[in-house]
Formats: sequence, structure tokens, C-alpha cells
Amino acid sequence: MAGNSFGQQFRITTWGESHGPGVGVVIDGCPAGLPLGLEAVQTQLDRRKPGQSQLTSQRREADTAMILSGVFEGVTTGAPIAIMIENKNVRSTDYEAIKELFRPGHADYTWTKKYGLRDWRGGGRSSARETAARVAAGAVARELLRRFGVDVFAHTIRVGEIAAQSFNRAVIESNPVRCADPVAAARMAELIEAVRAEGDSVGGVIEVHALDAPAGLGEPSYDRLDADLAKALMSINAVKGVEIGDGFAAAARRGSENNDQMRMAEGAPSFLTNHSGGIDGGLSNGARIVARVAVKPTPSILKEQLTVDAKGRDATARVEGRHDPCIVPRAVPVVEAMVCLTLADHLLRDRAARL
Repeated sequence: MAGNSFGQQFRITTWGESHGPGVGVVIDGCPAGLPLGLEAVQTQLDRRKPGQSQLTSQRREADTAMILSGVFEGVTTGAPIAIMIENKNVRSTDYEAIKELFRPGHADYTWTKKYGLRDWRGGGRSSARETAARVAAGAVARELLRRFGVDVFAHTIRVGEIAAQSFNRAVIESNPVRCADPVAAARMAELIEAVRAEGDSVGGVIEVHALDAPAGLGEPSYDRLDADLAKALMSINAVKGVEIGDGFAAAARRGSENNDQMRMAEGAPSFLTNHSGGIDGGLSNGARIVARVAVKPTPSILKEQLTVDAKGRDATARVEGRHDPCIVPRAVPVVEAMVCLTLADHLLRDRAARL
């Protein structure tokens, strides 16, 4: 099976290319009777779309969602939900001069080796433009999670060497880098502007939280919740690392330090710490689910780089066009979407786990 689908019970298949007519998603398995308005989808797409600020790509796309099927009179019908987002502001001529070059850090070479050809207009299917479809699907999953009382949010905790030192969820959407520390956010923005002026780019780290997910989500052994979350997050363009809970920091501890000890509180077990990130044995334990993703610097930069061309000759590449000097701020809603999709899938699968 080709790798354009994700999930089992709540399953999505995305389609489209960066400079084609549009991108979209088909969602299969969403239960009937879920209230779903276009605004819920559009709100999330607006958080991801380009041109939000001077820190992002200046490609101007309204990213207006069209729900083509699966919703009638404001509720889901149980039929497949098809959502389309048109590409309006394509500028394929930006890529004419480099269409024979393999851009460093992109999928140009690897895609050509696999398929024998590629769509060179903005990266085609391998472009992060595809994530608009994920965000649209994630918005539907988010509405389903609300019915279960689950709340998902993400925020930028690092850009380059600048790390957040405080946390205030209320300010995440009030700054262009989506950082919960307003002081660090200002410094991050300055750094992004500086690397843009140099014709370069910078990466960062996003942290995502899922609050009030019920205990017991996950399907051992190979569809563990943490395994599926890792796959979901690693599938995002530019993500090069994922950790659940304290992740790699746990490797330096002893068991007595890393175990999340328990006590009864209000008639139910409560964890004194959350080093595991809310997942034990591949199953959610009822505590806050926490994960972090490492996002690489955007590979499209103005600096000249060494490469080769399609005919096997040494060459240099300088990528013109409209690109994010730091993809991290726009990746925040994509990270949220993939966590929402994973949890929605496992919530529905969990309903069949026992009588």
C-alpha cells in the first residue's frame, strides 16, 4: 500500500502537490452525528497558512477549505469526509532555473531515484504544502476529541539556540513564533529575521501536550500509542527527531529517579511526576501526554550550495522564491493535527477493546 494514508479506524488519505490545482484529504471512519462546521476547519488552516507574518513564507494563499462530502446540515453523516484546499498563488517560474538540480536537503534526488521522475514545481508531493490537508483532517479529529474532553495544544520551545524559560499558554497565539514565553519569543523573532537577512534558515523544537486523554489508549505490541505518535510526528516534513516524555534525558537516570510513583487522590491513582509523558507500556496512563519534535532548518535558502544535476554533473544551487526562514511557527498546528489524528484513531479503536 502506498504511504499516503494514516490511521486505522479514523483513517485519512491526503492528495495533491505544491503547485497543482489544490491539496486535500479524505477522512474515513468519522462517526456520524458529530457537529462539524466549516469554521472549525478554517480556524486551524488559518494558523498554518503562509503569509501570516514577516517571519513566514510570503506565498499568499487564503487556504479556504471546501467540505465536499460527509457533512449534512452541520453534522457528519458517517460517509467519507472530503475536504479540498485550492492552490491559488503558485509561481512555478521560480523553479524553472533549478529544475534540473537536486536541491540539498530536499527530496529531489531521493524522489527521482524511487520514481524515475519528479514534479519540480516547489517540490510537488514532497512539499510541506501537503500539510494543509493534514491540518484540515486534524481539525475534524479535534472536534471528535472535544466530545471526549481531550485538549491538544503545542508551542515552540526553541529556535536555534534560544530556548523558552517560562510558560504561559495564553500568549502562544499572540506572537508570530507561537512561543509560550513572551521574552524568548521576541528573541526568537529577532533571530529568524537575522537569518533571513543572511539568506539562511534556522530550526527549532516544538512541544505538544494532550490533556485529559483517558487511560488505556494504545494497541500493544506494534500499535503502541507512543509508537503511533512517533510515526505521526516523524511523518511531518522537516521533523528529524521525536521524544515522548523526558525522552533521551531518561537514559542518564536510575529507575528510582525516572519511575513515576503513584498515590491515591480523590479515589483514583495519581502520578507524582510525569517522566513517561503520560504513556506506560505503550498505553496512555491518564496523565498529560507530552512529546517534543526537532524541526530542521528549512532547506530552501538563498545561499549558494554545492550539488549535482540530473545529468550527473557537479553544480551549484541557489533557491529563489518564497520560503520560510524558520518553519517552526507554522509547523505548530501541523504537530497538533497529527496528535489529534492519532488520539482520535485510538479513541475509536479503544471502544472495541472489551465488552
